Amino acid sequence: MTKHDADHLHHLLMDVVRTAEFALMAEVVPGRSLSMSQLFALHELDHHAGMSQRELGERLVLEKSSVSRLVADLESEGLLTRERDPGNRRLYRLEITDAGRRLHRGAAEVLHGRYEGWAAGMTAKEREGLAVGLPALLRVMRAER
Repeated sequence: MTKHDADHLHHLLMDVVRTAEFALMAEVVPGRSLSMSQLFALHELDHHAGMSQRELGERLVLEKSSVSRLVADLESEGLLTRERDPGNRRLYRLEITDAGRRLHRGAAEVLHGRYEGWAAGMTAKEREGLAVGLPALLRVMRAER
């Protein structure tokens, strides 16, 4: 890869990061402000019942204090419950509530519609290139973690 290629990739990725939160989160849940971290947390809890706060933090790659605030906010909004693990009182077990599940699934439906629209705006060759290149980029990025 040349320096020019690396610079081009850098600018593209910066643009994706800057654009992603607004493009993804704008009116995902009408009338409700929801952060990407909150949506990712609801997604994880909807698919992995009873995980601990530590496990959630590891999945989201967030610091302990950030996870504590995130969980407290979601709990105060009635989107999850947090209870001490009877087998290990130092851990909290998290469960998504019915309201949290509805919110997550509604947001996922809206986002899926956006993804379909974005894909429809690309040529078949562009979609094919993205389907090959994006997983490869994620693979090498994850290998560095």
